[in-house]
Amino acid sequence: MSGATISTYASLHDVELCAHAAAGERRAFGELVRRHGSAIRGLLRRMGAQGAEADDVAQDALLAAFERISEFRGEGTFAGWVKRIAARQYLRRLQREKRLAELAVEGTDEEADATAGDADHRIDLDEALKVLSPAERLCVSMCYGAGLSHGEAAEALNLPLGTVKSHVKRGLEKLRARLAPAKEAGDSGATVEGRRSNG
Repeated sequence: MSGATISTYASLHDVELCAHAAAGERRAFGELVRRHGSAIRGLLRRMGAQGAEADDVAQDALLAAFERISEFRGEGTFAGWVKRIAARQYLRRLQREKRLAELAVEGTDEEADATAGDADHRIDLDEALKVLSPAERLCVSMCYGAGLSHGEAAEALNLPLGTVKSHVKRGLEKLRARLAPAKEAGDSGATVEGRRSNG
């Protein structure tokens, strides 16, 4: 493969790269991985996966996306499509390991309580998510990070729709409250808002 062809991949839109990957061009898919791999790992960490586990699930999701690349029709973004695959794979892993039931019930998060009053710490979205219970964090990440609807999240978690909506509502209220003091602090507010909208 020539250097010119590789640089051509870098200039293509995701949908075009998917078409090349569907035709068997692995380097085209490699460009998609380069572009979106870290965002997928970030979503998984926000859902609760730690370090190596986030890397493993992201790799599995990208492999599944490569195997099913012909199913991607360009409706929505490629990143959103792979994030939904990754979120579902992470939930299946939690179910297999009997960890999902623990996360899906409402409870207190000791780590959240420990960080909630740390006003001097510079806040970003990952820090702010620590104030959520495990169930709230999972539901908010699935609906706002992976782009699942409340109904899809409820089905994936095997929870009533109302329970998922409640977790999301409470989670968003906690995030707003956690991010509000930083917003009022002047310059740092713009940083927090920028991170929240890009996260």
